[in-house]
Amino acid sequence: MADGARARRLPRAVRERQMLDAAVRSFARHGYQAASMDEIAELAGVSKPLVYLYLNSKEELFTAVIRREAQALLAVVAEAVVDRGAPPDERLWAGLSAFFAYAAEQPDSWAVLSRQARTQGEPFAGEAARMREEITAFVAGLIGEAAREARDASAITERDVAALAQALVGSAESLASWANETAGVTAKEAAATLMNFAWSGLGNLMKNERWAPR
Repeated sequence: MADGARARRLPRAVRERQMLDAAVRSFARHGYQAASMDEIAELAGVSKPLVYLYLNSKEELFTAVIRREAQALLAVVAEAVVDRGAPPDERLWAGLSAFFAYAAEQPDSWAVLSRQARTQGEPFAGEAARMREEITAFVAGLIGEAAREARDASAITERDVAALAQALVGSAESLASWANETAGVTAKEAAATLMNFAWSGLGNLMKNERWAPR
């Protein structure tokens, strides 16, 4: 049987995955505007008309890429923090570790989510914003649990929790991009840096009172 015949018989889901994988690489490398549908088709090993047949347009292809990569990242973080029996700091550590590991192991995916999707306007920025809202909700839940366990829980308001979650997620996003661009920085080191800063507090960190996983 000819190679072309075998290729044509690939299931649609497999072929679409190949196209999306190729698109992630191309969009991460060139950005949305400069990415070429010709290159995406070549990387996927298909014809350009087939890309349009499956995914309709460059805009819809980019949207599909953002959604798929966002869902993958969210699934990794959600799985990491699912242990309800663990204390909040351990669950946050697990979530941060998973987040930074994903960004390090999937740099093209992270480049699309953290940079490309947010700089091209709608509807792409909205897709990235929804992903960020879900991650922020995870973090807010963990901070809220910790606040309820504190001796003076009333001192920390819901607004405080929301603000801290926003600050932590923003820091994680920035640090993940920096870590990916800085030689020698591992995902675990990046997660520990943020954990020390956020959980122990800057004052404790300056006194060398460092948080560490049990």
